[in-house]
Amino acid sequence: MSSEPALNSPLAGRTIAIPETRELEVFASMLERRGAQVIRCPLVAILDAPDPAPVLAWCRHFAGGGCDDLILLTGEGLRRLLACIERHEPALRDAFLGALARVRKITRGPKPARVLRELGFRPDISPERPTTEGVIDSLRAHPLAGRRIGVQLYGTEPNRPLIGFLESAGARVFTVAPYVYADQAADQAVLDLLGRLRSGRIDAIAFTSTPQVERLFALAPEDEVKAALAGTRVAAVGPVVAGTLERHGIAVALVPQESFFLKPLTSALEKLFAGATAN
Repeated sequence: MSSEPALNSPLAGRTIAIPETRELEVFASMLERRGAQVIRCPLVAILDAPDPAPVLAWCRHFAGGGCDDLILLTGEGLRRLLACIERHEPALRDAFLGALARVRKITRGPKPARVLRELGFRPDISPERPTTEGVIDSLRAHPLAGRRIGVQLYGTEPNRPLIGFLESAGARVFTVAPYVYADQAADQAVLDLLGRLRSGRIDAIAFTSTPQVERLFALAPEDEVKAALAGTRVAAVGPVVAGTLERHGIAVALVPQESFFLKPLTSALEKLFAGATAN
């Protein structure tokens, strides 16, 4: 009984590479239940900031009422801020959550919004497009002069377009980087993946973060990566990842239309291969 849906799935017999790290087995299980053969190749790891002192200093500033607004670029960032507090200064948690309740909360996409809901809060401003440009557009109509704005960064990327916009609008900006990305897979494993992609033995590769894309292009010459990815269908979990791929000259075969999580990505892959089978 349990194998029947997999046999009928458009993914049955397809080989799909996933460079996901944090939810690797969750994603792999979704695909395998639908009959896909999964190649696991986690390209990056997410680690706490190596020095917790600046993160804690930012948390104290925020908890003490130092911000009027908070821009959350990732759900992982808010989780890591709370984990840093729990690990190093648990007495700060209540004041931090109290400040979080008071400030105007701006989320770049559904993941930070989901973490806020888990804490009992909701975003005050949610851009239509879950990108830096979307955040900027959503704030253009709001007076920002004199406002103190906390920005939780995406990894250690300084996000100069967003910070430049806020400062040019007269805001004071306080950034925090609660986590970093590190190489996860050994170089040879990544080179082997590129070789399998070039051989045409992989039907699709599904990217779930921009550092995964950058890791490929950092390890091998651009032409080699492009040639490898040209031999398969390239999927992206959302428009930010798709934009990174396209800036590198990679054609993206699919992006979920509304919700940018693993389950919608899996469903989009099913639809893609259902169309390929029909053709």
